[in-house]
Amino acid sequence: MKYTIDDFAQLIDHTNLHADATEADMKKLCDEAKQYHFKMVAINQVQAKFCSAQLAGTDIDTGAAISFPLGQTTITSKVAETKDALANGANEIDYVVNLTQVKAHNWSYIEEEMTKMVAACHNQHVPCKVIFENCYLTKDEIKQLALIAKKVEPDFIKTSTGFGTSGAKVEDVKLMKDTVGTKVKVKAAGGIRNTDDFLAMIAAGAQRIGTSSGVKIIAALKKRFAADNVTAIDL
Repeated sequence: MKYTIDDFAQLIDHTNLHADATEADMKKLCDEAKQYHFKMVAINQVQAKFCSAQLAGTDIDTGAAISFPLGQTTITSKVAETKDALANGANEIDYVVNLTQVKAHNWSYIEEEMTKMVAACHNQHVPCKVIFENCYLTKDEIKQLALIAKKVEPDFIKTSTGFGTSGAKVEDVKLMKDTVGTKVKVKAAGGIRNTDDFLAMIAAGAQRIGTSSGVKIIAALKKRFAADNVTAIDL
């Protein structure tokens, strides 16, 4: 598949999830998203109203992180937080699975949680992304989570919060994509800070990239395109 600079920008969820992010930081994030035409700004749920107002009139989404970054809240709490985020202007949701229940292999709980979260989003025609936090999981647990997602059909399954012990890995992206097939997309996030890593995740099957380094990555890609005198590249 051929990608232009704008195609690459449209794969990026431009991210600032720091607890001490100021209103000025949020405005900068939204301004950069508009300048580079990123797909979404990824922010903590409390920032949804401010960022959605900043992005009004654009095609850039406001993505709220739910039960972030630990995932250790009840299903009822996650659904309520999601509904509040949507009421305040969010139009994409990334939520963290209950890792305690994953490690207990309580798959029926995880399926119920995912089903209710997907319903809360899809009832409002909003994409739902499920964050696995792979650094704490075995390959078998990653695969089982992906199999549940294949059944429930969220829009994306996602590698990491970026706040765990490690972030996205190419082999995990491949495993997730091979397991869900074409029914669910994969988002790679966590530690993706340069162009080579960005391209490697896409080549492995990621169809969305969460990163706080989007500006740097796109700037480097523009230089690469100019040096090669091309307007698109194949991956």
